[in-house]
Amino acid sequence: MKKGIIAKKVGMTQIFDEKGNVIPVTVLDATPNIVAQVKTKETDGYQAIQLGFGEIKDKHINKPERGHFAKAGLSNKKHLREFRLETVETYKVGDEVKADIFEAGEKIDVQGTSKGKGFQGVIKRHGQHRGPMGHGSMYHRRPGSMGSTSTPGRVFKGKKLPGHMGKVTITIQNLEVVKVDMDKNAILVKGSVPGPKGAILKVKSAVKATK
Repeated sequence: MKKGIIAKKVGMTQIFDEKGNVIPVTVLDATPNIVAQVKTKETDGYQAIQLGFGEIKDKHINKPERGHFAKAGLSNKKHLREFRLETVETYKVGDEVKADIFEAGEKIDVQGTSKGKGFQGVIKRHGQHRGPMGHGSMYHRRPGSMGSTSTPGRVFKGKKLPGHMGKVTITIQNLEVVKVDMDKNAILVKGSVPGPKGAILKVKSAVKATK
């Protein structure tokens, strides 16, 4: 990875390009991140920077976290994320990472936690079909036959069944940066990104960028 920043999902809107085409975009709040820690191969075995985003009061974090920020000489940060980079020589603790590390037309990967849907059945969770809705069928939205009698006498692993849906880490690759607004610390990304409004995201340079 070449670069990255923590951002917050504001919501979706649309803008027009020079030709008058409508482009659906997600607005990301990329308030300047602070470098809280720099990790090197000599001290940690790999190269990475730890970024902090958002402010938080002392009473809402634990003692080790307070010590971590005090050691770095920084104010408390609500969110910490680590980015493994090709080189960390240009970074030092206390540096600001701003939205202008990206530019319009650049390809990025956005990682976040998807919306939680709770416990769902197989129709919503896996897209399966329902049974006949007539009163006599008595089989409407159930998951279907398990197919197991005395042999094999168990349910095979991987069978699509009802269960918890959503709230998993998702990375959407090769999204395009449409615009970077430094006055508002905003990054406009073409298309949708994971999570609800207010979700915390990791925005990184694309690892599979297409030319």
